[in-house]
Amino acid sequence: MKNILFLDIETVPQFPTFNECPDDLKSLWEHKAINLKKSDSDTASDIYNRAGIYAEFGKIICISVGFIIEDVNGLELKIKSFCGHTEKDLLVEFAALLNKYYSKSESKLCAHNGREFDFPYIARRMIINNVQLPVILDTAGKKPWEVNHLDTMEMWKFGDFKSYTPLTLLAYSLGIPSPKDDIDGSMVWSVYWKDNNLERIKTYCEKDVEALTNVYLRMKGFNVIPKEHIFRV
Repeated sequence: MKNILFLDIETVPQFPTFNECPDDLKSLWEHKAINLKKSDSDTASDIYNRAGIYAEFGKIICISVGFIIEDVNGLELKIKSFCGHTEKDLLVEFAALLNKYYSKSESKLCAHNGREFDFPYIARRMIINNVQLPVILDTAGKKPWEVNHLDTMEMWKFGDFKSYTPLTLLAYSLGIPSPKDDIDGSMVWSVYWKDNNLERIKTYCEKDVEALTNVYLRMKGFNVIPKEHIFRV
């Protein structure tokens, strides 16, 4: 487990509102929104708050990571966040961490729904920001078993691909405190662009990493890490 980096990201649309987007981006979002509307009355502007989940229209504002260490008192979880308004700066810092500590063949990344969202989103935003991809994120040309990415949602499926299990439900099922006790993913856009409260988002992201790590431990037959053994660094 010492070779696994647990992570979660928070993303938002690149601009506060649809009307503040450059004209070219407006046109591209209008085209994208055609397939995203839930009703005929929805407009591209109405659903712009969902733009953050697409790497071409969104940006990363926080990456929280956790790593497990073992001492005489048992397992401890150390959590660190890369957070800020300038996406490239936090991506450069995160890439430096991966290059320094998670570039070996035994290194692994773990996230919930990470294969579908977190890992490709980070990679795409790094390319857009001209940040060199760390080896562990560069999956081009690799065979599936050569990609060192763990996904707790896939682990929970056990080969069943019919449903999506959110981290909150999985944590509840395994007796782990919910990470969504303040805000949830649907609120990140307004907390960032309307409330300008990046610290609240950072706390939320770190709670997701706590839950993610303990979910992984429970699925591997270990005890969860208690609050008193979780530290911010």
